[in-house]
Amino acid sequence: MENFTRKDVEIVSREAAFRGFYRLDILTLRHRLFNGGWGPELRRELFVRHDAVCVLPYDPWLDSVVLIEQVRIGALDKSERPWMIELVAGLIDKDEAPEEVAHREAQEEAGVELLNLTPITRYFPSPGGSDELVYLYCATVDSRGAGGIHGLEEEGEDIRVSVWPRAKALAAVEDGRIDNAASIIALQWLGMHAERLMTEAGTQP
Repeated sequence: MENFTRKDVEIVSREAAFRGFYRLDILTLRHRLFNGGWGPELRRELFVRHDAVCVLPYDPWLDSVVLIEQVRIGALDKSERPWMIELVAGLIDKDEAPEEVAHREAQEEAGVELLNLTPITRYFPSPGGSDELVYLYCATVDSRGAGGIHGLEEEGEDIRVSVWPRAKALAAVEDGRIDNAASIIALQWLGMHAERLMTEAGTQP
């Protein structure tokens, strides 16, 4: 079985359709076919985004997670409740490593300090039309005192922070209340690894 690489795609042209905080490019391309040869030219629109960092703050001493809640315009037309329960997250829009973004956003969005950062995975959330790459982490935190309203006023952020028992958060994934990809992936990962994290953390924060 042949494994195609980037060299098996030819970009004929790339046009700038929109330039703002985000970008939209129009690509004309063609690629090799599984049954041999090259396919016809295709015209595709590409939403060019900054890569993102998402982190699940987990308190292994209380077996709880810190989650945030904020309104999301992408859910306005398809959800009766566009205030989404999510992970701490931010974009890599400066010369920063993903780990630096995780620590900064944890302070800005949730008011918590990340004690230990564990990579979960990297993934493309919507590769059919966007080039965004998500760096996903779980982080050890002391959740005592976490909560309240956070976010940067100059960025229009209004973020509610709450502490959830791990079992309650996993149940919210099961019943669909938590319905965004990063949160689902991270919480399912935590469901498999929580006991190890609790053992590694010991008994005191």
